[in-house]
Amino acid sequence: MLRSIWSYRGFISGSVKREFQSRYRNSLLGAAWTVLNPLAMIVVYTVIFSQVMKTRLPGVDNGFAYSIYLCAGILTWGLFAEIVSRAQNVFLEHANLIKKISFPRICLPIIVVLNAGINFVIIFSLFVLFLLFSGTFPGISFIAVFPVLAIQIAFAIGLGIIVGVLNVFFRDVGQFFAVLLQFWFWFTPVVYPASILPEAVRPYLNLNPMAPLVSAYQNILVHGQWPEWGTLLIPAALAVLLCVIGMRLFRKRVGEIVDEL
Repeated sequence: MLRSIWSYRGFISGSVKREFQSRYRNSLLGAAWTVLNPLAMIVVYTVIFSQVMKTRLPGVDNGFAYSIYLCAGILTWGLFAEIVSRAQNVFLEHANLIKKISFPRICLPIIVVLNAGINFVIIFSLFVLFLLFSGTFPGISFIAVFPVLAIQIAFAIGLGIIVGVLNVFFRDVGQFFAVLLQFWFWFTPVVYPASILPEAVRPYLNLNPMAPLVSAYQNILVHGQWPEWGTLLIPAALAVLLCVIGMRLFRKRVGEIVDEL
């Protein structure tokens, strides 16, 4: 499989390039919107929450703390949601391509990850520049972002492939999962710290594999601390399991996917 993916690397890179270009084809500012949109979001969060609303994060004196906390959660959750949402529809969206051209179908989820990754790199780079210029860069602990990011991407694409295959045969799966993502977002401490939840509710966060991932980003970027690696063992194991299940399900059903489409 890896050999076939490598042999189709031109197809993958060309698809990523075409999608990026088509997104801004009829726009006057073109690709500049990839910078302007996230920049506007970061500015709004910073100005509104840290300056206008004077929002403060419990236990942190820095005036930008809540804005950084919010951006750390929303940006990384956005990457997860984009990968899963795109992957759940990737086979349906490319039905004509799948039926007309012979190529490794696993290329499609890879294209999804690369497109989402490009968007994330652009917006997260702007966020890092904000941390540098505001004097809130976390320091050496920032390198911990990369293993956490790897776990998150593996978890997202493993889940996305499973949902994507099931969605071909049962279209309600995609509709249900879109609703589930909305509830999942609010059950994850993205816009609120877990410490404000009632004591009776906090243990249930352990059932949410995204909670320790988002909390790890927030610990790194807000507090400049290394993540609690022990809390990431379950999301990492679950990411590997989902990838294995997703690949086995995909390889078993790939022929039926073509017929169903």
